[in-house]
Amino acid sequence: MLKEITVRSPEETAVVAGQLAERIREPVTIAFFGGLGAGKTTFIRAFCEALGVTDDVTSPTFAMVHEYKGRLPVCHFDMYRVETFEDLYSTGYFDYLGSCVMLIEWSENITEHLPEKYIRVEISYGETDLTRHIRMEEIS
Repeated sequence: MLKEITVRSPEETAVVAGQLAERIREPVTIAFFGGLGAGKTTFIRAFCEALGVTDDVTSPTFAMVHEYKGRLPVCHFDMYRVETFEDLYSTGYFDYLGSCVMLIEWSENITEHLPEKYIRVEISYGETDLTRHIRMEEIS
């Protein structure tokens, strides 16, 4: 799957996220790439809602990981502050692999430790304040 789409609002981002969530049937890692404020958490919030998560989904910047219950278990990571292997190890990241839908913000910081197979979601700024370009591909 390689999909590139331009969205013009957070609501359109939510639609794209929901479509991806509908395709997920088993634990998978989804690695998010994009700058500050690009819309990673907005995408993840809508993705979780589409998976049936009823909790308030927020970025786990200081907690490093939030766990949610939905149609599948969800583990939402924020790797913004991860600088070393020891930092990554302390998040419990390796213990979660394969056990849940792993949604990883700031995957740029752990690229060499992503699993062999994952879904890459890149979100970049567009031509207006609300426009975003979303590129999704399966890596294997």
